[in-house]
Amino acid sequence: MHRQEMSALLLKVQEIAKDVVAPNVERTDRDARWPEPGIRALQREGLGGAVIPTAYGGLGHGLMALVRVCETLGQECASTAICYGMHCVGASVIAANATPDQQARFLTPICEGRHITTLSLSEAGTGVHFYLPQTTLEAVSSDEFSLTGSKTFVTNGGHADSYVVSAVAASPEAPIGQFSCVVVPADSQGVRWGAEWDGLGMRGNSSRTMELQGVRVPRSNLLGKEGDQIWYIFNVVLPYFLMAMNGTFLGVATTALDEARKHLIRRYHTHTGSSLAQTSVLQHRLGTLWAVLERTRRLTYHAASSFDAGEPDALTAVMAAKVEVADCVVSVVNEAMTLSGGIGYRNGSRLHRLLRDARAAHLMSPTTDMLRVWIGRALLGQPLLSD
Repeated sequence: MHRQEMSALLLKVQEIAKDVVAPNVERTDRDARWPEPGIRALQREGLGGAVIPTAYGGLGHGLMALVRVCETLGQECASTAICYGMHCVGASVIAANATPDQQARFLTPICEGRHITTLSLSEAGTGVHFYLPQTTLEAVSSDEFSLTGSKTFVTNGGHADSYVVSAVAASPEAPIGQFSCVVVPADSQGVRWGAEWDGLGMRGNSSRTMELQGVRVPRSNLLGKEGDQIWYIFNVVLPYFLMAMNGTFLGVATTALDEARKHLIRRYHTHTGSSLAQTSVLQHRLGTLWAVLERTRRLTYHAASSFDAGEPDALTAVMAAKVEVADCVVSVVNEAMTLSGGIGYRNGSRLHRLLRDARAAHLMSPTTDMLRVWIGRALLGQPLLSD
């Protein structure tokens, strides 16, 4: 993307973040409410199809745009950023090998701001191993599949118009480890939702359990070929999902650092008349945090541009960026709260919310530990999924 295009895109997102997202963030967090105002505003501005190729009517952007947009949104509301990011991941999966029919039914409405999608991969039984679904996909006729299983932590759950669901073939003859993804419309019969999300942080992302009880979907909703979902995982799902998270949490860390900086500038000791900003040890600590955040941001941008350029080691860089971002956001928010003292620690403070949101960075699969193992395997020429 040319610099001028990126600037125009980010300016539009910044306006939405300030004018729409920010005024709703406290209610989103307090009431665990899906951030509809921000999502709809992004759709109205044509950003629903940001990562969909121009041939399908989208804006044709890649990972660099995705991470920058999520970072901008994440500075105001992590829930809005991850909800939008997960929509982009789902859209990128649909677009990767879309048929003309799928373009007409899913991609065109997405690009026109009339359709939200998302991923539905994780399951309670396999935990962080999101690439090993137990949900079954059974051919019940030449035209239809039947889906049965349970998905967990479905972001945008109950609010999206469609869900990209992973499933394994029900046939005992099917090869182990081969699974597929299908698009399940929200109004499909047999789809049931668990309780509303009530988490410690990321409280607006509507991360809910999805029950699929013999859900019939047309065979035309199959993405790609049967059994080739591992290709999607490493070529589409993983890079786009990791970058959506990277951007979100970079935004959280940026805001936390700024909160600490502003506190040190405005806080004075009455007995000396000096500002905390004049204290050398605090200057040192703030400078250290800035360097941690900035080097992490640069690694993330490098990874995004490498992937967009098709460089061979780009996925390793993308995975490494997620590891570093997770460490960075937890550390920066925690230290920012320390620098802000009791004001930052009080219930309802901005840092209070940021600390709760930041902790999810290590938990969202692929987890930090899993990614570190995969990075090591990639460097050693070993299969990533060797156990």
